[in-house]
Amino acid sequence: MAHEYVPEIAVDREGNEHEVQGWQDDFYGGKLGFWLFMLTEVMMFGGMFLALAYYNTLHPQDFIIASSGLDRWLGGTNTVILLVSALTMGLGLLNMRAGNVKGAKLMIIATIVLALAFLGIKAVEWTAEYHHGIFLGLDALQAGNEQSKPFGQILFFGMYFTMTGLHGFHIIIGIGLMIWLLKRINAGKVSQDHHILHFNIALYWDIVHLIWVFVFPYFYMIGAGDVAGGAHHG
Repeated sequence: MAHEYVPEIAVDREGNEHEVQGWQDDFYGGKLGFWLFMLTEVMMFGGMFLALAYYNTLHPQDFIIASSGLDRWLGGTNTVILLVSALTMGLGLLNMRAGNVKGAKLMIIATIVLALAFLGIKAVEWTAEYHHGIFLGLDALQAGNEQSKPFGQILFFGMYFTMTGLHGFHIIIGIGLMIWLLKRINAGKVSQDHHILHFNIALYWDIVHLIWVFVFPYFYMIGAGDVAGGAHHG
């Protein structure tokens, strides 16, 4: 059963009543606040990309060799999955704006399924890399022993696992937010007239997929012309 939004009333010292602007109606304020949050996300990942670019100038050949060992088929598949998920999330928001709540919910569910598929493929990829001896904490990525890779490759894989892991954490947060959004829609607290929460979660998902659009070519493609694709971790 839908719950009608009841405005909050504040009374000043003279006894005059004033309607308090709630977040349900403060669409532009809600957008501005969330854009400021997204700026912090861009700054965080942007700093990581700057560090990656700097180390690449110091160890270009090591970066190319390390990149050639990543599975571009799995990375490319995940790229397509996230691009499609951005489409389904956007269609869900358009359906909500048009008053098609059922259609909006179906698109949100589709986005959740695609996000889970992304995590599943990433888990398969990380498992394969672990079995090849390439993972944080293993000897190959520990400098100063006989099994360790060249320092440039250690830097590359350290950044790779850090950034893809952090991105995966954002995917998990996004799934949680979408499940919460579905509950809010079912409770009637997100609707055609009050959809700022839906808008902001869609915006969050946009930044998640855009970050991956930069992660994929930088990590997976810089070694594409050096060694044939596949998990050549030897």
